[in-house]
Amino acid sequence: MPDTASEIVLGLWAALSKRDWESIATFLASDCIYLDVPTGPTLAARGPADIVKRLKVGLEPLADYVNHDGMMVANGGDVMYEHTETWTWKTGEVAVLPFVTVHKVVEGKITAWKDYWDFGAFVHAAPATWMEELATSDTSWVFDATGLL
Repeated sequence: MPDTASEIVLGLWAALSKRDWESIATFLASDCIYLDVPTGPTLAARGPADIVKRLKVGLEPLADYVNHDGMMVANGGDVMYEHTETWTWKTGEVAVLPFVTVHKVVEGKITAWKDYWDFGAFVHAAPATWMEELATSDTSWVFDATGLL
């Protein structure tokens, strides 16, 4: 297992780029909160199992997903990671999305994960059916993180 907060975060993102769901969960604390900031705190996920469910909603149906490393800044357990994700749908659409992600690492596990990205640019690049598919996806992971992050 990686030692520093930066190594832990990079390990998580390497597993995510491979969509290695089992490995992703090993980087997350039992009470970790994941939040896509543009969608708000009422659509967060909490805990490794629900975070993986949440990630699968967007990433599992894709033909390809790649995380491209960027700049990382760490201050103890606080890690900011500027990176880019390429999403390729089975219907051929491709979105290249810049992200800034903020992680909190405590005792070797990620306890908080917040993604900052441009929702409008994403919707513009996604297939026309994407919003409909999202609306009918598994939402058992939904956690209201209002006031917690």
